[in-house]
Amino acid sequence: MSILNRTRPLPFLVTTELPCPYLPARMERKVVTELSGPTAADTYETLSRAGFRRSHGIAYRPACRGCQACVPVRVVADEYDPGRTLRRIERRNQDLRSAVRPARATQEQYRLFSRYLEHRHSDGEMLGMNLQEYGAMIETSPLDTRVVELRAPSGTLMACCLTDWTKDGVSAVYSFFDPELPARSLGSYVVIWLIREAQRWGLPYVYLGYWVEGSRKMEYKSRFRPIELYGADGWQRASLQAAAAT
Repeated sequence: MSILNRTRPLPFLVTTELPCPYLPARMERKVVTELSGPTAADTYETLSRAGFRRSHGIAYRPACRGCQACVPVRVVADEYDPGRTLRRIERRNQDLRSAVRPARATQEQYRLFSRYLEHRHSDGEMLGMNLQEYGAMIETSPLDTRVVELRAPSGTLMACCLTDWTKDGVSAVYSFFDPELPARSLGSYVVIWLIREAQRWGLPYVYLGYWVEGSRKMEYKSRFRPIELYGADGWQRASLQAAAAT
């Protein structure tokens, strides 16, 4: 299985099946390809527009038997229309200071990452990652990858987001935040911040990965609009509530 990558075919592999991290009693399988060499960024530009995501030096898409629950989604940044809840979240977090840094892991980030996993994803496959493994997740990338840090006025690190930057947008690869401050809704605020940054740089989209109907971990994505879903006819504007009803 391959697609043309200018001068040579791009090979794809299919992974073995593993338990689905989003839906119980289902199995997960992915189509993957390596991102490497001088054409890695251009290759990923193409793949991301076809619903692929990145982890380390690999681009992947779900390819599960008999299941198409994972739907790639992206926010149309320049038409972002926040509802009352998102406007409140943005106001509530206006005191946070932001910095966009090179993709370099720090112990401070790792401590926050570990606390986040323990509180929010205690049954997840990432729980127990050590500092070296966290560093590989942050630093192994052939793309323009950066870490967004959000800090309280005191300087305390409140939230981080690993991001990939492409010609048509910014992709939220993985975000984590202080799990003991639910009133701030930091997960949603990270997305708001990315949308505002995309607007500032004239980038049309913020890629949010996959939305999975029935997964509580994905419910927050339904707040953002306008949003586009990727399917058989390419990217189409829709509401996630409407998609769940079909």
